[in-house]
Amino acid sequence: MNAVSVSRRSFLAASLAGGAVLTFEAKLAFAAPGAAEPAMLGAFITIAPDNSVTILAKNPEIGQGVKTMLPMLIAEELDVAWSQVRIKQADENQDKYGPQFAGGSMTTPLNWLPARQAGAGARAMLVAAAAQQWGVPAASLTTGEGMVKHAASGRTITYAALAPVAAKMAAPDLEKVPLKSPKDFKIVGKPRAGVDTPAIVRGEPLFGIDAHPPGMFYAAMVKCPVISGTLKSFDDAAVRKEKGMLAVVPITDGEVPAGKHNAVAVIGDSWWRVHKAREKLVVQWDTAGFDGFSTEGYTAEAKALLGAAPTADVFKAGNVDAGLAKAAKVVTADYAYPFLAHATLEPQNCTALWHEDGKLEFWAPTQDPGTARGDIAKTLGIDPASMTIHMTRIGGGFGRRLMSDFMVLTACIAKAMPGRPVKLLYDRTDDMRNDYYRPAGWHRMTAGLDASGALVALKDHFITFGANGKPMRAAEMRMTEFPAPVLPDVHLGMSFLKTNLTTGWLRAPTSNAVAFVFQGFLDEVAEAAGTDLPELMRRTLGAARQLPPEPDDPPFDTGRARGVIDAVCKFASWTGKRSATPGKGRGFGFYFSHRGYFAEVVDLTVTDGSTITIDKVWVAGDIGSQVINPLNAQHQMQGAVIDGIAQGLVWQPIEQKAGAVTQENFGDFPLIRINQTPGDVAITWVVTDNPPTGLGEPTLPPVIPAIANAIRDATGKRLRSLPMSLA
Repeated sequence: MNAVSVSRRSFLAASLAGGAVLTFEAKLAFAAPGAAEPAMLGAFITIAPDNSVTILAKNPEIGQGVKTMLPMLIAEELDVAWSQVRIKQADENQDKYGPQFAGGSMTTPLNWLPARQAGAGARAMLVAAAAQQWGVPAASLTTGEGMVKHAASGRTITYAALAPVAAKMAAPDLEKVPLKSPKDFKIVGKPRAGVDTPAIVRGEPLFGIDAHPPGMFYAAMVKCPVISGTLKSFDDAAVRKEKGMLAVVPITDGEVPAGKHNAVAVIGDSWWRVHKAREKLVVQWDTAGFDGFSTEGYTAEAKALLGAAPTADVFKAGNVDAGLAKAAKVVTADYAYPFLAHATLEPQNCTALWHEDGKLEFWAPTQDPGTARGDIAKTLGIDPASMTIHMTRIGGGFGRRLMSDFMVLTACIAKAMPGRPVKLLYDRTDDMRNDYYRPAGWHRMTAGLDASGALVALKDHFITFGANGKPMRAAEMRMTEFPAPVLPDVHLGMSFLKTNLTTGWLRAPTSNAVAFVFQGFLDEVAEAAGTDLPELMRRTLGAARQLPPEPDDPPFDTGRARGVIDAVCKFASWTGKRSATPGKGRGFGFYFSHRGYFAEVVDLTVTDGSTITIDKVWVAGDIGSQVINPLNAQHQMQGAVIDGIAQGLVWQPIEQKAGAVTQENFGDFPLIRINQTPGDVAITWVVTDNPPTGLGEPTLPPVIPAIANAIRDATGKRLRSLPMSLA
């Protein structure tokens, strides 16, 4: 997900080299001092007279734990007790706070050093203030639990007493402030409960759907059922006769040509009233050119294309056809996976107020408020600086709320109702039929083995969606897809289908599908080679080294990959032998995703020939040198495993007829239930001397092929399409 500003490249280059960190001084610059009490030290820290410390959490909280994790980094270097810390969600202001988005598991790598520097910079200012007051060298002072101490004289003073003076001092160079050694961490590395958890348990309003500024109106929409279709005309006479109706206005989500609309909003004094009144709206749509798309059509087109040559190259090395021709053994198989919806429990919603002076204020559960600001400004033709975006907690996103459509629609509605806030709320069918779907894909995989059973050639013809020789958003495949970079003869190629569906990133984008294909197929290759998948991976990985990366990405470290493979095999007592118990199966999967190295083993049971029960999942992960919040890390990994199980076994394909999505609700797109989750997700860490990385996504991909490979072990059947079913 390329939601990061131009500084992303410099951050990655610097952090991976172990050198200087990302220099967005303007982002973390110390603000001018405000009132003496409470005193603000920098953009994120406010110290109150009672010595409590309020720390702003700058990134959207989507359940990944950053609202707790980012303040932990600041508090650690500020050297306060965690009990002193109060946490508030920041508004969107990237000039002040730096990048603010939730996607790609990037929060940790982008903020590991800058957030710590912000805390250390404030601590340095407090120490300087104490040194000035006592007339002693700053080097003679120490800090702890919100106090500055002078051991020689026995004097101590609270941060609260120093803060008004410290706030007026010149800010230090954040790149030069000393940082703690990890051995001295008191907050980082210790389990911390989520800051919002008590409020969530009490049912307090935190989420976008809870926003309710005074005088709020409500809106429901009628959107073109055929995605990309536009409005021709509408008759709202019957709607306007309904009680509580205020206005009916055409709106756009920004996905259709400028000047066109693809939805109509009904605005009134009650959401239920507008929800019901919209049923009486008579609308004519222009769907020409978009109503011929169907799931059946995609499948037939893909089947035809698989037998032809790819129309675009992703990666080529050597001569794959010659390599396959001379191979001692050739393995080929077709794999497929469907379109998927995000199915967030909190449906899309947004509240906006168009002020009388033309300024626009939002309360929004957005993963990417900065991009939303730009999209709204472009669609409405307004100044991006005229907006204020209050970020609410997000009730599920998984990539869906990286898109701005729900905010653009709400902005259009608010503009039509100046002076009064308006909330647009999707119902479940609105949400299901107007998603940015994980794109479907079809792969024809071919591999060649030499006489010793070594993998020497690989070909993949990948059919997915795109135009002009390029894949649509989230339909990409990386040229570094393992094992392509280490083989002498390789061809990764693509061909494209057309669709009217809007596509987008789903948790662990690309990886969630491609891991199933590659690791499932490599299990077949291992079987043909007379070995198991972990051993085939070890042989193919070879010596520990870093493989050349794609632009803006870190290199693939074969040593780290082998580290987690060996760790999970030891952890799960993997023998590589087929299960001797009827109906019992074990499967393995590995994947490098979003800078994290993960290997997983799945134990499952198949009963009655078709019922699949996941008994246990074993996980080994390498996310670098530091797990910032072990409690949240455990929850993220368990949740990602469960999400992967849902994608692999439970979620139903999103289907189309005549250009429109047919799914309506969880009845035809079921979520995973408690009885479908494993009894245990066991976790072990492989700690390496690398910068810490994120955890929202990389645990998910390996579990899907591990399930497929375990089903093969339990039943002898190889399932090559998602969702997997033995029925």
